[in-house]
Amino acid sequence: MLRLTWVQPEDLLGHELAQAYQDGRAPEAIAARWHAAGGPKAPPRAGTSPTPASRYLRALAGDLLDELAELPSGLADAEPTDLGQIRAHCPDWPARPVPAPAPTQAHLEAAWLGRAVGCLLGKPVEKLPLEGIRDLARAGGNWPLRTWFTARGVPDDLLRTHPWNRRSAPTSLAENIDGMPEDDDLNYPLLNLLLLQRYGRDFTTADVARLWLDELPAGRAFTAERVAYRNLLTGIEPPHTAHHRNPFREWIGALIRADVHGWTNPGDPAAAAEAAHRDATLTHTANGVYAAMFTAATIAEAATGHGDIHTCLRTGLTVVPPASRLAEAIRHAVHLARTTEDFDTVVDALHTAHRAYHWVHALPNTALIAAALTHANGDFSGSICRAVSGGWDTDSNGATAGSVAGLLTGAPAALPDRWTTPLKNRLATSVADFDGIGFDTLAQLTHQLTHRETRHP
Repeated sequence: MLRLTWVQPEDLLGHELAQAYQDGRAPEAIAARWHAAGGPKAPPRAGTSPTPASRYLRALAGDLLDELAELPSGLADAEPTDLGQIRAHCPDWPARPVPAPAPTQAHLEAAWLGRAVGCLLGKPVEKLPLEGIRDLARAGGNWPLRTWFTARGVPDDLLRTHPWNRRSAPTSLAENIDGMPEDDDLNYPLLNLLLLQRYGRDFTTADVARLWLDELPAGRAFTAERVAYRNLLTGIEPPHTAHHRNPFREWIGALIRADVHGWTNPGDPAAAAEAAHRDATLTHTANGVYAAMFTAATIAEAATGHGDIHTCLRTGLTVVPPASRLAEAIRHAVHLARTTEDFDTVVDALHTAHRAYHWVHALPNTALIAAALTHANGDFSGSICRAVSGGWDTDSNGATAGSVAGLLTGAPAALPDRWTTPLKNRLATSVADFDGIGFDTLAQLTHQLTHRETRHP
C-alpha cells in the first residue's frame, strides 16, 4: 500500500501540535481530543506513520488541523513573517552598501563544491541519532570525524542497531562514491539558478511557485516544500501555501534554498535576505524564513572576500528579529563554540537545549551550523566535519557549512583532494537539463548571474 510521506492529515496533526506548543499557542484541548480518539503521535523520524489511519481519524485530523490554525500565538508579535515587520524588529538591518566586486568564478566553484562535499559527507548518517553517528565513525576509525564514512571494519551488530541511510549509503560511503548523487540540497540551488535566469532579481514568490510546477518533480520535494506543492495543486496561492495544513513551516527547507541569493548579492546582505524572504515564504513562516534570511545574508558577506567567518555570522544575525527563538539559538550556539574547547561538549549542550524540536527543525540545525563554522574558525574540513558530526539534518547542515566555508577559501584548489576528487566534477539531478553538469559550469552560470544581478549606483 502506498504510504505517501509528509502530506497525510493523520501524520501532520502530531507535528502541528508540536508546532503549536513551540510557537506560543495553547493546543491542549485539541491534543486531548486527538489522543482520546486514538490518534497517534507524530512519526519521530519518517514522514509517515507505519499503519494507515481509519477514515474517521483522517477526517478528524483534517478538522483539528484547521482548528489549530485558528489558535492565537503568544509569540506572533516577536516573530513576524511580513518583511516590513521583520525589518522593523531589526535595529541593525544592513544599510545598502556601495556595490562590492562580484566573487570570482573560482570562489563560486569552491562554494558549489563545498556545498556538495558537505552534503555528501552527511548523507549516509541522515536520520541517525547522535550516538549512532559517533559509534559508526569510531568503528570506522574516523572519530573525531575527518573524512568520509565507511562500512569497512564496522561490526554487523552495530549496523543492525544504527543502519546507514538506506537510500544514501550506496552512493555516499567512501567505497561507493562515484560523482555527486542527486539530493534536494543541490536541487534547490539549481532551481534558483533557473529562477534568476527566467525572472531576474525582482522575482516574486509566485514566480518561485511557477518554476517549481514546471521543473521540480513532486517526489523530490519533502516536508514543507511537499505540503506547499500540494497546496498549489489544490488552488491555494502564496503565501497561504506556507500556512495551510503545513506543520513543517519552521523546518529547514527554506534555509537549504538560500545560497544562490547570497552568492548573487555580494556585499549586500539586505538584498540577499530580501530575496531569500520572497523565496522562503512560499513554504515557510517566522523562524523558518529567518533561517533562510540569516544564511543568505551570511553568504552575501562571505562573497565579498573580505570578512572572516565571525564577521559573516554577525552580519547574518542583523536580518533576524533579535527577540526571536532563532536569534536566541544562534547567539547561544556561537557563544558555546567560542568558549568551549571540545566540540562534542558544544553539541551535547545544543542537543539538550533543543531536545523539544524535531531533527529537521530550523532552530537546532541553524544553531549547529553557526556553532560548527565558529568553532572551526571557518576552516573547510573542520566546518563540514563538525556540522555533520553534530547530528540532526546531517546532509543539509554539511551542505550549508560547506558552502560558506568553501566560498571563504576562494578557490577549488584550496579544498583538500580527498573531498573533491571523488565527486569527479559531476552532479546528478532530476532538475531541468542539469543532470551530469560539472561544478565548474555551475560556477560559470552563477558568475554570469552574479555579475548581472550585482547592484549598481
